[in-house]
Amino acid sequence: MVATPKTEYVDDPVQLEIFEAKIEHNEKIEATDWMPALYRKQLIRMVQNHGNSEIVGALPERTWIPHAPTFKRKLALTAKVQDEVGHAQLLYRVVESLGKPREQIIQELLDGTAKYSNVFNFPAETWADVGIIAWLIDAAAIIRQLLLREGSYGPYSRALQRICYEESFHLKHGYDICVTMALGTPKQKAMLQDALHRWWEPIMGFFGPPDRSSVHTDTLMRWKIKMRTNDQVRQEFLNQYVPKIWELGLTIPDPEMRQDIDSGQWIYTEPDWDKFFDVIRGNGPCNAERIETRRLAHEEGEWVRRALDAADRGQEIPVQ
Repeated sequence: MVATPKTEYVDDPVQLEIFEAKIEHNEKIEATDWMPALYRKQLIRMVQNHGNSEIVGALPERTWIPHAPTFKRKLALTAKVQDEVGHAQLLYRVVESLGKPREQIIQELLDGTAKYSNVFNFPAETWADVGIIAWLIDAAAIIRQLLLREGSYGPYSRALQRICYEESFHLKHGYDICVTMALGTPKQKAMLQDALHRWWEPIMGFFGPPDRSSVHTDTLMRWKIKMRTNDQVRQEFLNQYVPKIWELGLTIPDPEMRQDIDSGQWIYTEPDWDKFFDVIRGNGPCNAERIETRRLAHEEGEWVRRALDAADRGQEIPVQ
């Protein structure tokens, strides 16, 4: 049952003081608790984006299931795609707990008014792309999600416990593909290097543009919706994974990539943020394809939804 949110007393200083005291004492906010309108709005936006990203993120990889090089790889990739869709269901449930109906969530994805991670609007051209996506993009997601798991909203935090656990297996699956190719034939290693070259800028953009200091940013971090800035999370990713990439004998397609000895901060070439926002506006290489694929799947699943609805009402189940 979806929890019914209590009426929001947006301007009630007493309620706000109680709310902020809970967060300060590391207590979780639950669906039936009072919460500021901005808190609810930003959580809905963030979790809905996350759920959409899990759905759309499965699409580049699922196209490679029939072409996986071995039966073992096929099974692993099928399981990963299934997990990602399952994650979306968990996350949509969290959004429902905040008062937004699932039907509206899905419709906004299909009509293009809801967003998802930009990185999934690029094509998976070779099998090496499957390895890079599962290793480095999932690694970037895990770093961010481990932080969000410590956030203040209880239902999201609990959903992320399971999601992070399963994503860790996805990362191992991707790393194993990349190691196999890096240690394989010259052609396999070249294919892996090419995939890294094509995906590097989208991966760097995965964390979003540098945060601008604003009242909203400061408030969301105080309320533990946002746990660290985009640049801080990007630095954490570079710190963990640049050495691993170099260990495989791969070249990062950024001549500026280096670590400052004194500060420990990684120096890198900024992604093309104009291109980043252009993809968000729907002009990426696969935006239209991703939405159309999702729309077709939704239409083909209509008979299942009607059957389940009829079963819930004790009616005769319609036949496709």
